[in-house]
Amino acid sequence: MRLLFSIGAVLVAGMLAGGDVAGIAAPGPKFESPERRSQSQRLAADKDAQAVDVELILAVDVSYSMDMDELAVQREGYAQAIQSKEFLQALKLGPNGRIAVTYFEWAASSDQKMIIPWRLVDGPETADAVAAEIMKTPIRRASRTSISGAITFAMPLFDEDPYRGLRRVIDISGDGPNNNGGPVTVARDAALEKGIVINGLPIMVKEPSYSTMDIDNLDLYYEDCVIGGPGSFVITIKDRDKFKEAIRTKLLMEVAGRTPERPVMRVADKEPRVNCLIGEKIWSDRWGR
Repeated sequence: MRLLFSIGAVLVAGMLAGGDVAGIAAPGPKFESPERRSQSQRLAADKDAQAVDVELILAVDVSYSMDMDELAVQREGYAQAIQSKEFLQALKLGPNGRIAVTYFEWAASSDQKMIIPWRLVDGPETADAVAAEIMKTPIRRASRTSISGAITFAMPLFDEDPYRGLRRVIDISGDGPNNNGGPVTVARDAALEKGIVINGLPIMVKEPSYSTMDIDNLDLYYEDCVIGGPGSFVITIKDRDKFKEAIRTKLLMEVAGRTPERPVMRVADKEPRVNCLIGEKIWSDRWGR
């Protein structure tokens, strides 16, 4: 919590004594008028009203590799997680007891659709409102998979947020590697330079398929190529029945600022365990471009 204070005084002793008040009563850096003090207090109150524990961007994959059932379960998972008792309890554990959240869907590098602009979540009513907005939007699918495009789209959203958080987090869910737009590591590193944390939810509920450009080790790909920043983590979904549970767990940890018991194992200054351009390579091998 910030400690806010202001000091104001009116010197009249010099006047009453008949002395030289020019030097005594002149406003100095330590003193402010009642009007100025009131303005300062209002500004401090406004600043406190805008303070949140985390600014959270939910970036959700809607590429064609996701079937309609997965998209529906994913959408329901986020809505139900935000309304859950566990989420609301975690919300109150923060120093401000509230977060700011925005939700967009992505596919190709030029295809991002804002579903929910920045919203304050500070209790059941605001959580229910956000969940309702998520669920009322028609489900769509689109071509290509550009994680780099999603990160690039997400970064300036923090500058548009009217709230100010102790942490800034981009939460990316997806079921395949980057195959469109710039290299994912370049976008990731640009976000990390701004102090943004990226967490991942790799979806691995189906057997890898040639037609959908899936890869076997998507969880390692996310760990080595997508996520980053202090406390960043990956939660993998390998069971369709655990889809909603995984989403809820991830949001709980992001709100509480915690990480899984098993931290992501990344070795600094060494080659990643997977090729971070594997998606681009698969696409090029298949389509020759």
